Amino acid sequence: MTSIGGVPELAGTVADAFEAGVREHEERWLSPLAVRSFETRGRAVPEDECRLRTPFQRDRDRIVHAKAFRRLMHKTQVFIDPAGDHYRTRLTHTLETTGISRGVARALRLNEDLVEAIGLGHDLGHTPFGHAGEEALDEVLQKRLGRSFRHNEHSLRVVDVLERDGRGLNLTAEVRDGILNHTGPNEPDTLEGKIVRLVDRVAYINHDIDDAIRAAVLDPADLPRDEIELLGPTGSRRIDTLVHDLVETSAREGDIRQTEEIGTAMLTLREFMFEHVYLAEPARAEHTRARATIQRIFDHLVARGEPVDDVVDYIAGMTDRFALNYAETLG
Repeated sequence: MTSIGGVPELAGTVADAFEAGVREHEERWLSPLAVRSFETRGRAVPEDECRLRTPFQRDRDRIVHAKAFRRLMHKTQVFIDPAGDHYRTRLTHTLETTGISRGVARALRLNEDLVEAIGLGHDLGHTPFGHAGEEALDEVLQKRLGRSFRHNEHSLRVVDVLERDGRGLNLTAEVRDGILNHTGPNEPDTLEGKIVRLVDRVAYINHDIDDAIRAAVLDPADLPRDEIELLGPTGSRRIDTLVHDLVETSAREGDIRQTEEIGTAMLTLREFMFEHVYLAEPARAEHTRARATIQRIFDHLVARGEPVDDVVDYIAGMTDRFALNYAETLG
């Protein structure tokens, strides 16, 4: 009989047959290219297996119950501490990315549980104020210490070190790899991780267009015509086009790929968003506000004698509203 936290786990016919049933189902259903749930490369600290959840399901549950996951609901996606109720947050972006990624994984007969855990954990280390906050924290670290800050690297630090009062979540190697490499120079080791890496862009490009139109920062008529005609006039149509192309191309090539035409159109939309929304004039005031807030908090905490690593962890974990309120208290 296995145990959970030292307490014997109850016996039962379902629990007794669970692992064997999962193995049998995955051998019948999953692609030969998929990661098998009970063939994970393991955890840094070995643990007894749960008799009713696969290792990747356990990772998913640990992430969802993490404090960093709950804070995502009050972190910016594009607009800082928006007043409207319907703008995306870092949490809704995470859920949209995860949902789309699971659909892709299912169609390709890859491991949905692994994709889900990576998707839910990929942005746990994101700063307040979205990418403006990430750039601000990176800038202050570069000036002071010649170090960089990348949210994907910090997401891994959150799950490895910061959660559970410094014990970390002890996630599987495949989930950790997918979280670290969902952006940046290196691709994930698994096809499941590659799905999240690509779908992350599919999700944020399209829902950021929706939010920018809602905020009257963007007029639908200004969107690049050729790309909109190819991908679709609405966010849901564009996501549908991108997902179908991703699934068909990946199945054909045995890797996670888009056709050149669709991939180029998506990147063109991304470049358009940087020029007209992310780095445009209306966003500059918010970026200035984000940089000033993070600089002020950083300077205050370092001057107080706090270790720099602790300061970075503290600031990166803040929500937008907390950071703004904290900066105001500094006088």
